[in-house]
Amino acid sequence: MSHGHDHGVRQADERSLWLALALTAGYMLVELIGGLLTSSLALISDAAHMFTDAAALAIALAAIRIARRAADHKRTFGYYRFEILAAALNALVLLLVGAYVLYQAYLRFRQPPEIHSTAMLAIGGAGLAVNFLGMRLLRHGAQTSLNLRGAYLEMWSDTLGSLGVVVAAVVIHFSGWTWVDALVAAAIALWIVPRCWTLLRESLHILLEGVPPGLLLSEIQTALGAVRGVQGVHDLHVWALTSGRNSLTVHLVLDEGRAQQDVLQDAAQMLETRFHLTHTTIQVELKTCEQAFACDPHGGEHALEGEPHPHRH
Repeated sequence: MSHGHDHGVRQADERSLWLALALTAGYMLVELIGGLLTSSLALISDAAHMFTDAAALAIALAAIRIARRAADHKRTFGYYRFEILAAALNALVLLLVGAYVLYQAYLRFRQPPEIHSTAMLAIGGAGLAVNFLGMRLLRHGAQTSLNLRGAYLEMWSDTLGSLGVVVAAVVIHFSGWTWVDALVAAAIALWIVPRCWTLLRESLHILLEGVPPGLLLSEIQTALGAVRGVQGVHDLHVWALTSGRNSLTVHLVLDEGRAQQDVLQDAAQMLETRFHLTHTTIQVELKTCEQAFACDPHGGEHALEGEPHPHRH
C-alpha cells in the first residue's frame, strides 16, 4: 500500500530563484576578480562564501526541475538523489576552499600585503546590496518551501560575510591595519567550514539510507505493534530519498480475526499522523516470512540466525 504527495513550487518562486542565482553567481566573479586586483583575501573568501550560495540556489533549482521527471524503468525511485549528490560535492569543494583560505590568512598575518581599501569597500558594499536583493526575492518562497528556505538562509548568511568585508575595508582605510583583512577572511572561512561539514555529514547519511533525523526506529516499531490486529512487526526500514522525502517499508503479522484492509488503513493513517510518513509500503502476512529481518527492541536490525538475507518486497 503506497501513499504520496507532490511538493510543488510556484513558477514565480522558481523565477525568483533563477534571478537570485544570476545575481549571486555574477557578483561572485566580481568579488573574486576584485579580490585578486585589490589583494584582499577577505573579498576572495567572501567570493567563496557566495559560491556556496550559488551552489545552494543551483541545487534548489535542480531539485525542483528533476523532481518533476517521472520515474522510469532504470530509476524506479526517480531522480531525487541528484540533490543529495550535488550537496555532497558542494560540501567537499567548499571544505577544500575553506582550508585554503585559512592557510592564506595565516601567511598574510605573518606578512600583510598592501590592500586597496577604497576599491575593496566599493566591491564589498555592492555585494551587500546584491545579497539583500537576493533575500528579498526568496523571502516569499521561503515561507512555504523547505527547499527555498535553505536557499534563503544561505543568502542571509552571505550578507554577514559581505558586511564583514565592508567593516574590514573601513578599518583598513582609516587605521592602515591590513592584518584585519586576513582576520575577516579567516572568520568567513571558519563560518563556512562547519556548515559544509554538517551538509556533507547529512548528505552521506541519506546516501547510506540512514534513518531520517527526528525518527526513531524503535518508536515506529512499537507504534505499529500497537495497531489493532497486529501480532508482530519485522523487516522495518525507514530512509530518505532526498531531504524531506521519507519512505518506509514494513511487514506486519496479523491476527486472523481482523480484515487485512482495515489493518492497512489504520497503520497507514497512524504513520502519517504521528510520524508524517506518507510514502509507505506495508506488506501483511498471517505468519512471519521465513526471509525476515528482525528488529531488536533497541531499534537495530539483525538477520534471523541461519536464514538468508531478505529481499525487498
